[in-house]
Amino acid sequence: MPSCHCAATDRHFTAARAQAELAQYRQRGPRGTARLILKSLNDLAAVPRTHLDIGAGVGVLHHELLGSGVGRAVHVEASAAYVAAAEQESARRGHAGRVQFRPGDFVSLAPELGSAELVMLDRVVCCYPEFEPLISLSVQKAERYYVLSFPHDRWYVRAHTWWENQQRLRAGNAFRTFVHPVARIEALVRAAGFQVLRSRRTLVWAVLVCGRRYAA
Repeated sequence: MPSCHCAATDRHFTAARAQAELAQYRQRGPRGTARLILKSLNDLAAVPRTHLDIGAGVGVLHHELLGSGVGRAVHVEASAAYVAAAEQESARRGHAGRVQFRPGDFVSLAPELGSAELVMLDRVVCCYPEFEPLISLSVQKAERYYVLSFPHDRWYVRAHTWWENQQRLRAGNAFRTFVHPVARIEALVRAAGFQVLRSRRTLVWAVLVCGRRYAA
């Protein structure tokens, strides 16, 4: 993520927005793609020891996974307000000692981060103007499972994304979202040695839960 877009992301995801999202999570639990991801992992009986959560937001996924048997998590997030909200919730749940918080852009931080059995990018690919380095670097960190969600490359999704970006432009907000070619995303994941174990779709979003292929 270019530094200018990383800064725009930090400004866009404000403290008020983070606290509203955290309150909604506390009241209603995981929703949307997060719920689909967690259900898929449960169906696979996947309980990895370590979790790298990229673009982790308020930490919904690792809060849930740490509560169900995952040992440790690393939380990477470009928004300082969302990191603060996630730290607050981790302390409330008694998980603070099991989560390492790394504020900033994953692509820049990647050389400093270790691998994990489970790597996740929930609604993160669409926030990067250049998605290939994000996927290539993150999939290298996955020892066993690689999970990501992204918007479908369909005309109505592209039209809505364009409209949202125009609204931000008019408001002086430099943050943008992107619809990237799905075939290329999937090709990068397969080339890294992963296969799709579960695929779930909504009208807008695709969720892929992938596992590493091992030689016979």
